[in-house]
Amino acid sequence: MVAGFANSAPNETLMAFAAQRLAGGRRVAIDIGCGAGRNLIPLARQGWTAAGVDLSSAMLERAAARIREETVAHRASVALAAMDALPFANQSADLVVAHGVWNLARSSTEFRRAAREAARISRDGAALFVFTFSRHTVPPDAAPVPGEAFVFTEFSGHPQCFLTQDQLVSELANAGFERDASVPLTEHNVPRPGTIVMARAPVIWEAVFRRSVASGRERPDRSDRRR
Repeated sequence: MVAGFANSAPNETLMAFAAQRLAGGRRVAIDIGCGAGRNLIPLARQGWTAAGVDLSSAMLERAAARIREETVAHRASVALAAMDALPFANQSADLVVAHGVWNLARSSTEFRRAAREAARISRDGAALFVFTFSRHTVPPDAAPVPGEAFVFTEFSGHPQCFLTQDQLVSELANAGFERDASVPLTEHNVPRPGTIVMARAPVIWEAVFRRSVASGRERPDRSDRRR
């Protein structure tokens, strides 16, 4: 599994957006759930100061090895941390990447904590790149976990988050993010009507949001956290 993630190509939409976003001055990218560095290392190669976190020691070891091998240690680093307890200071990121990680939240509470953490570490106007499971991944008649609106067990046998478009936009708005229309909100892998699905590939939302300057939301006091 680690080798597979290490050999995966970076997300093309993310890389194109990040290249446009990168401008003069110091730019900091934080990759939540960085795995073996699929997106983290290409971001560092672009010129971002990139920090990644993950809960898998094996993934982080491979990411660290790749950072050394590709000589980007001056711009890339990794740390062991959860999506909802990020070891970074308030307003420290210009770009936050949540690529295939928030869908792993076991409850809406954990998902919302993770979204609020992303908002906490984001500077006003910072970009948030989201790549997460769509509700269309699970059958239309599937029932969510009792007491939850978008947590289901049908896909893997474990609770995971699968959001509709309205739920995704609403949840991130509540955390302090607004849609960035420069990147279309895209749903990948949607089965065509009448198609017989032989393998259960997840349906994925891909979108960019911005930390809303006008949100007026008070950031949690987590200033004791530092990179």
